[in-house]
Amino acid sequence: MAYKIDNDKCTSCGECKESCPVDCISEENGVYTIDADECVDCGTCEANCPSDAIAQED
Repeated sequence: MAYKIDNDKCTSCGECKESCPVDCISEENGVYTIDADECVDCGTCEANCPSDAIAQED
């Protein structure tokens, strides 16, 4: 199960992208997205997000 970013909560700090071990998070114009096909569900992005903007998809 992949993770998703709630862009309403995201502060565009980049912590998720920097911490991702498989580099599946991209940024464009301050908006971060997670590529579900590349995500290995490790939870590192969620654990490192200071604004609690990342959660597992349902």
